[in-house]
Amino acid sequence: MLGLIADLRGRYCVTSNRESGLGRYDVLLEPVDANHDDGIILEFKVQEPTETSLQHTVQSALDQIIDRKYAADLIAKGIRQDRIRIYGFAFRGKEVWIDGDFIWKYVKNPCALTDEDAGKMI
Repeated sequence: MLGLIADLRGRYCVTSNRESGLGRYDVLLEPVDANHDDGIILEFKVQEPTETSLQHTVQSALDQIIDRKYAADLIAKGIRQDRIRIYGFAFRGKEVWIDGDFIWKYVKNPCALTDEDAGKMI
């Protein structure tokens, strides 16, 4: 994973385990040119015994990104929510499941992520 992300130097400012919103994201890729590239938030999870499938674990990762408002830093820097992508990665041994899309497709309360109300997320 690090090798793939390292190849994005110059296009993205890559940060890891920094506070944003109500917690710490795993990886955040802030575009150098927000008019050309999307902001990206990655959350990695190992499947818990209580989770029934890797898909459930991925959903937990995506929910964490939304619930803890990890997009707050990107929105505060002027990156529109229609230019923010979120991805959850779920692991069980050597198996992996990845899912994600634009953040607005996952938001339970769309008003919480309006560009004008970004301050509410911080």
